[in-house]
Amino acid sequence: MAETWDEQELIRAGFERVFAELDRFDTPVFGLAEVDGDAHYFRLVDEDFYAVWPVGDAQLALERERWAVFAAWHARYEAGTAEPDTHPGAGGVDARYDELTALLLPRRTAPPEPRVLRAEWRGMDGPRYRPDGVDFRVKWHPAD
Repeated sequence: MAETWDEQELIRAGFERVFAELDRFDTPVFGLAEVDGDAHYFRLVDEDFYAVWPVGDAQLALERERWAVFAAWHARYEAGTAEPDTHPGAGGVDARYDELTALLLPRRTAPPEPRVLRAEWRGMDGPRYRPDGVDFRVKWHPAD
């Protein structure tokens, strides 16, 4: 996603918000994004294909709170005021982050037969990690 796009242009083209990127390996692997306007988890299945399943409002609020803790740490890290060993994911660094992780991890399991869609990602200008999400949007297409 080296090329960047104007966010309003992406919205007009049907690209949806990505709330959090929870895992990445050259491409988004696992996270939360809108699918048809509603919050869903997404998990990479193969290349550009993702299993997607809905997230309830209460769980989304907890995920977004957890993401905001990470995004705040990352901003401090990029500014040179936080060290890698203070990453909230290290455990024992941020009590609320640890509590949220314990609550959320058991609830992130995909259902037995999730919907599978093809993702088209587009990057935007600005900070990589933001309290309200990331610097890219997604457009979902049928898998077939």
